[in-house]
Amino acid sequence: MRSPYNKSSRCERGNGRLSLASEARKETIMTLLNERGKVIAGELSTLFEVSTETIRRDLEELERESKLKKVYGGAVKFKPEAEPPLLEREAVHVEAKRTIGQLAAGLVEDNDVIIVDEGSTALQIVHCLEGKQNLTILTNSVPVLMLIIEFQKRGTFDGKLVFIGGEVSAKHLRVSGPIAEKVLEDFYVNKSFVSVDGVSLKYGITSYDYEKAVFTRQMVRNSETAIVVADFSKIDKRTVAKITDLPEIQQIVSDREPPPEWKAALKKMAVTWIYPEYTSASETE
Repeated sequence: MRSPYNKSSRCERGNGRLSLASEARKETIMTLLNERGKVIAGELSTLFEVSTETIRRDLEELERESKLKKVYGGAVKFKPEAEPPLLEREAVHVEAKRTIGQLAAGLVEDNDVIIVDEGSTALQIVHCLEGKQNLTILTNSVPVLMLIIEFQKRGTFDGKLVFIGGEVSAKHLRVSGPIAEKVLEDFYVNKSFVSVDGVSLKYGITSYDYEKAVFTRQMVRNSETAIVVADFSKIDKRTVAKITDLPEIQQIVSDREPPPEWKAALKKMAVTWIYPEYTSASETE
């Protein structure tokens, strides 16, 4: 049976089939996908005269670049994800976020000046800060603000609290935008705990929201130590708005160790990855 994909006219043909290098093959896959909305791995294997394993690798690479979504037997067009509301985010990967919160809180020392970003993972850090002495905490998160106020009422928070003003998002319970950026310009901190939606060696750290990304980028720049907090679902993922490149980050706190193929690159960039089994010896492995 004739393949339904033989319409492509930009490719050289050999014996009625296509013979392409990897990048050109992926470009043609995207052309076919845009025309038809779906591609089948077996048919692509026949079309390009390569193994189905090669096609799966092509599709995986295109998926990592957010160009398509793999499904059983092939792939469909990529539909950009939308950032879920905060209440929905708080209900997923709960144990992973608690683990990250404990690890990140362990990096906070008495007398530190820190920024705690908005987000369900960053919020977990604050639960572990009771008992720290003489902290100054800046935040753009309404839940972080309310939790620290509760600690103040109980007498378990010793320090100062600064809420960064600006445009409030009721959906995400956070502040961002030009006013918030202007307020942040006047502060320099020891450590910032940064929430992200994606962490990628190639694309850096990213967010779903452009205004949030711009605010967080400034947070990183105004910190002696910028610390990303990200559970396993954010790793090797790219979203729409770039915050900054990985070399601008000093530490990443996660619930799992980094992918093995990342370790050499992280070491070269001087980015420390902290996870539950982390020790200083881990970086030399």
